Order: sequence, then structure tokens, then C-alpha cells
Amino acid sequence: MPLISAPSLNSRFTQLVIAAGCLITIFWFFAPSYYTINPGDVPPLTAPPAPEQRPDFTPPQAPAKPRPNHPIDHLIAEADREFNDLLSKETNNLHDAAQAYRNRRGRQPPPGFDRWFEFAQNHSAVMVEDFWDRIYHDLNPFWGVPAKQIREQANDILFRISVRKGNVTFRGDGEDRPWLNLWGNLTQTVAEWLPDLDMPINHMDESRMVVEWEEINKYMQAEQANRRIVSDDKLIEDFQTLEDMDKHPPPKFDPEWMKQGPYWPLAVVGCPPGSPARQAYIETDFRTPPPLLTTYPEGSYEGYVQNWTLAKSPCDNAHLQGLHGTFVEPISLSTTKQFFPLFGGSKLPMNNEILLPAAMYWTEDPFYSGGEDHGEAWRLKKTGLIWRGAASGGRNTKDNWTRFQRHRFLSMVNATSVKTLETNPAEGAPNFALPANGSYELVTQSPDAQPGAMGEWVDSWSDAGPVHLLCFPQERKENPPKEGPKFKKSCSYTDPYFSIASMVKMKDQYDYKYLPDIDGNSFSGRYRGFLGSTSLPVKATIYEEWHDSRLVPWKHFVPMDNTFVDFYGIMEYFVGNEKFGVVGHDEVARSLAIGGKQWAEKVLRREDMQIYVLRLLLEYARISDDRREVMGWRENKPGGGDVT
Repeated sequence: MPLISAPSLNSRFTQLVIAAGCLITIFWFFAPSYYTINPGDVPPLTAPPAPEQRPDFTPPQAPAKPRPNHPIDHLIAEADREFNDLLSKETNNLHDAAQAYRNRRGRQPPPGFDRWFEFAQNHSAVMVEDFWDRIYHDLNPFWGVPAKQIREQANDILFRISVRKGNVTFRGDGEDRPWLNLWGNLTQTVAEWLPDLDMPINHMDESRMVVEWEEINKYMQAEQANRRIVSDDKLIEDFQTLEDMDKHPPPKFDPEWMKQGPYWPLAVVGCPPGSPARQAYIETDFRTPPPLLTTYPEGSYEGYVQNWTLAKSPCDNAHLQGLHGTFVEPISLSTTKQFFPLFGGSKLPMNNEILLPAAMYWTEDPFYSGGEDHGEAWRLKKTGLIWRGAASGGRNTKDNWTRFQRHRFLSMVNATSVKTLETNPAEGAPNFALPANGSYELVTQSPDAQPGAMGEWVDSWSDAGPVHLLCFPQERKENPPKEGPKFKKSCSYTDPYFSIASMVKMKDQYDYKYLPDIDGNSFSGRYRGFLGSTSLPVKATIYEEWHDSRLVPWKHFVPMDNTFVDFYGIMEYFVGNEKFGVVGHDEVARSLAIGGKQWAEKVLRREDMQIYVLRLLLEYARISDDRREVMGWRENKPGGGDVT
């Protein structure tokens, strides 16, 4: 509301009311149709200013147009172009798909490519060769390793899925391993087209393999040197069986698991020698304040993510060793420098696992997806965000909790925490900082804004809270019940900053327009559900997944830097600030949300996971075969014509 002194109120009341009415009338005729004026948009003129308010500040009387040439406008336009370029590569017949393969991979397609293509086409898959780039990123180094070594190492790992004559079996340690069961089930759905193979499985949340960059580079050079298009008459189309190895088990293989941290120095050996991570100081004392960013992230476009690969990379963002629980103190640590086939659901960019669609993406448990309900129409949703979850990400303690990503995000969207920092900047906050004044041109940081304006704005759209703070060690309740939980969900060392929030089911979270998604112990298992909803995901992660090549940031989701310094700018762009007259981009948000949902329903279906796994395992079986250099699908059959 306009802040004027009480003595001048009565003498100017009539003038101000007339002026306000004129402004409303003018705006009504000239504003675009999607701007609406509600009675509440015109502040009352009757209340005197509070003592702490500045009498020289007068917010706009009516909504202003959105900021012209906003950086996010540019990023969305670029994403549209990138997506259109991707779709222009779509193929619609076997011949064109095979030629696209040869052009991109430098080899003949693997044996069984025709059956794979038929399976994909029968399931209405969008056929763009780029969509399978992840497979080759993961498998190509194995061309530098003897095929016999691959087979023997894979056969000796305890947690393993095996295919023999079209049947799937899996083994473990006797414990209930839901991920192993789900991946076994997924593999069985395509097993009739698969040759014999063994798939070692990472059953843990955390990724586990980091081979030195120099070693992987040597394997990649061997793969490049080995590329050639073998002529059809020399191609071998059958796979070898593993009957002999089953009868005569190979020698024992020891991955030499390392279980002592910290993890950062173990992980950065997978980064290029000249990368920031390889040169960074190694943090070990996490009691000190976190390395917070208040200005534009390096490589961003005016503060916003423009290179998603760069933004996710710990190799290029060494400060993440002090801002992500994976590097601060993971829940468990069991990693190796040995290079052998190990399949998992996610990994860091420097890890060397072979990615499968995450097991919880295959499950039909509504805990991860929200079930069949994907949310109501956009216009019926609440204009705000919701986040619920455990404060996972690693083992948080009284000495290191300020370094964890979910704690940081929750503090940044807590109106009380934000207002406290605004009004007492000298005291600071334990685990977050606000953007430097003027860096993102936020209206709540303008010279006219009063202290506490940002906290008030955050309160208007944020509904975020932890359902469990997962403190370590666990803290017992003062008077624990004889039956039921004996330990608190809260932690004494974070009680001044967080309160436990009520659980909200996934399907009910879809009642909100914005769904931030933050890493937990590894990737976030709710991401596919968010993408398939009618809400807009806002994503920050350091983890890679199977679907990365088929999703375009700023087209199918909103990317966010892992420091979250850009988050306030993102939210002001989309929701605006009614009190200060800043109009948001609600229609743009709706377009991204609905467009992302429609795309997910084309390329992230359960059928797409089957198609991905079938192709992945055909390629994996080829690199595990001693005759791999001359194996491939023969397009021109002897005595027959070309395949079309």
C-alpha cells in the first residue's frame, strides 16, 4: 500500500482516490487481455504507515507489464530451437534408422537391431538417434577392454541379473532388494529378444565406480580407433552363449571396494586433469560456513542455467564439495577404481556405471508417481510451490547440516528465515544467502523495497517443509511410547530453523503449479512423476539419468543451479509480485508444464524404458562377445533386397 504520513492523509484523500480510479480506467482499456485487475490489486489508502516503513515508498497502483527481454525469455526461445532441431532428426523406417545409427556411432548396428526397431515402432516410440546417446557414453569405454574380461568380471559379482535362453534370474545376499527385483522384472519383459548375458547391479543409493580419467580416456581412444563400418558380407549376426562359462566359472574378481572417505578426493579422479575439481582445495572441516554464491553462477546466461551439463558437473563446480551431501558425508560409502560393468539407476558425471531407467520409475507405486492422477487443470491450481520430503542427501549432524542441499533449499523458501536475514543482514544465516542486491533485478531488492519485502513475497507462494530431518545420531523422544516410534523426526541442532511439516501425497502436490525437485541421497525418484504431471518441475541435480538425452531444459522443465541462487529470479519471472505490480509469466509456465507432460507421455513411458533397455543390452552383449569387431545387423540379406 502507499505509505504516506497520517497528517496528510485527510487533506489528500479525495485527490488520491480520483487518481487511483483514473489509473485503473486507463489500464483496463490498454492492458493486454491476460492482465486482470482485481479489487485487491488497488491498495487501500486508509491505514497509516507502520513505524518501520519508509514514508517515501509508494508501490505501483496497478500491475506493470513483465520485464522486457528477460533472460529466461531468451533461454526458452533457444530451447524451442534446440527441440525443433532434435525432432527434425526423427526417422520412420528401418533403413533410415540404421543409417542414422551408422552416421552417429561409426559402426554397424548390433545384431537384433531389426527386432529392436520393430519392437520400438510397434510401441509408437519417437525414433531420434540422439535419444540413445547415454548408452554409448556408458558403453564405449568397454571397447578398450577385452571382451573375455568383461564377461568374467560380470559373472562373479554378487548382485547380478542374468539372462539365459530368454529367461531372467537374479541373485543377491538374501535380503529384500526392491531395486534388484524391479530391474529383473523390467529385463524379463524384453528377455525373449536378448542373448545370454550377466548384469552386475549397484543395489545402493549412491553411485560406486570412479575410474581415473586418464584410464577411461585411454579406453575411449581405443574405441575411436576401432570404429569402422564392416561390410554386410562380413558381418556376424549371432551372439555366443554363456553355457561354457556356467559350466566352468571364471576366476574370482575383487572390485576392491573402498569404504573410507571423504568421498570428494575419491570422486575427482574421474575429472579431467585441468578441471577446477582436480585443482581445488579439499575440504574436511564442514563446521565452517558453506561456500555460498550470491552472484551469477559461472557459465550462466545472466544468472540462469544455459548449459545444463555444465551446471550439473562437480568437475566444473568445485564449490559443490561443500554444498552437497554426496560429498559432505554420504549415508554409505563403497566405491571402486576398478573398471568393470556395473548397472545402476543414476550416477555423477565422473562415475562409470551403466545407466538403467531408475527402478522406482518402473514401479507403479503411487508414492513415486502420484498414481493415475496427474493434477487438475492449470487454472485451478494454487499459484505457488510445494515441497515435501525427508532432509536426506547424506548423514547430517550438528557439525555439517549447514552444507546439505535440501536443508539449504528449505531455508531459502522459508519466509521467516528470509525475512530474518533481510532485516538482520549483519548476523547472516547459517546455511544460505540472498542474491547480491541488484544481481537478479528482483523488485524486493530494489531501492524502494522495505526490509522484509522478500520474506513477505516468499510467504505468498511457498509451502515447503521437511517431514523428517533424519538427524544423526537419532534423538530419542523425551517420553517415548511403549509402542511406535521411539525417536524424534526433528533434531535439536536444527530446531531453531525448521519445523516438521505434515506429509502431502504426490497426487495432492499436483494441486500446486510449481514443483521443485532436489537431490536426496542420490537422484530424486519423484522426477518422472513431476514431469508427467500438469505442474511445472523446477530441477536442480548433480546426477545423470537414462533420459537426459531426450529432455530439453527450459522446454520440458525449468533448470536451476545447485546453489539455488537463481531460484528467486525464476519465481519472480513466473509468479510475479502482485504487491509491487510485477506481472508474472503464468501462461509461459502453463505452456512449459503442459508441453513437458505431453512430451513425457511420448518418451518417458514404461514402453520407452523397455525399448531403451532392449537396445542397451543388445549393445552390451556385443561388446562382451569376442567377435564384437565384426558383429552387426546385416541390412542387405544374401539373395534378398534391401530392408526398408
